Amino acid sequence: MIITLSPSKGQDFETPTPSDIHTLPDQLADSQLLINEAKKLSSEDVSELMDVSENISNLNVQRFQDWNRDFNTQNAKAALFAFKGDVYSGIQKESYNDDDLAYAQNHLRILSGLYGALRPMDLIQPYRLEMKTRLKNPRGDNLYQFWGDKITQQLNESLEGQTEKVLINLASNEYFKSVKPKILDGKILSVNFKETKDGKTRVIAIFAKKARGMMADFILRNRIEHPEDIKDFGSDGYKFDAKESTDNNWVFSRPQPAKK
Repeated sequence: MIITLSPSKGQDFETPTPSDIHTLPDQLADSQLLINEAKKLSSEDVSELMDVSENISNLNVQRFQDWNRDFNTQNAKAALFAFKGDVYSGIQKESYNDDDLAYAQNHLRILSGLYGALRPMDLIQPYRLEMKTRLKNPRGDNLYQFWGDKITQQLNESLEGQTEKVLINLASNEYFKSVKPKILDGKILSVNFKETKDGKTRVIAIFAKKARGMMADFILRNRIEHPEDIKDFGSDGYKFDAKESTDNNWVFSRPQPAKK
């Protein structure tokens, strides 16, 4: 099994990584092509393209200019520890030992607009380039056209040698649209999280994001190799909901927490 997650807009490049393990992204040559285009953008261009404030656009223009292929632990950080947000708050990565991280390297992939399919300990430099961004590039008008089949091919390589060729999709729709199911060499099992209140069960984004991280953490910590075993997930009151689930889309639900 492999797991796919989305990246996060929030990033932390200040806190030290509690491990010396690090690797380089496999698709850096592709990243360089995107950076070449991004470096042509002005602050006004970035603000319009990404619908962000002037401060954020200025920050990302500088990030694009600073980006270079000489990745090291001084100018880059392992992706699992660099991303910061609701999803990543659900992963207790600070307590992972080297065996945990090695297992994660083989079973977790983070889908990135700039880097393609990242392993958790792949070094990344600061960036913001969401998969939905309509950045014109040598392969088309947006990042979905740019990546084409490349992310799926990378996932196929990751599926080779797995106990079961199953992809556990914990990524958002925006990012998983970069995967081509027709050429994926394995089964796709999407997992969703819902809250129940007043007899209605629905997805609430802020809860679902953290739950995706908790599920990834559960799979990695328990070295789960068979999809059926993830039905034992029970963090924060979630339980497998057979009534809401289908063969290829499993739902975990719980009573909606009261507002604090």
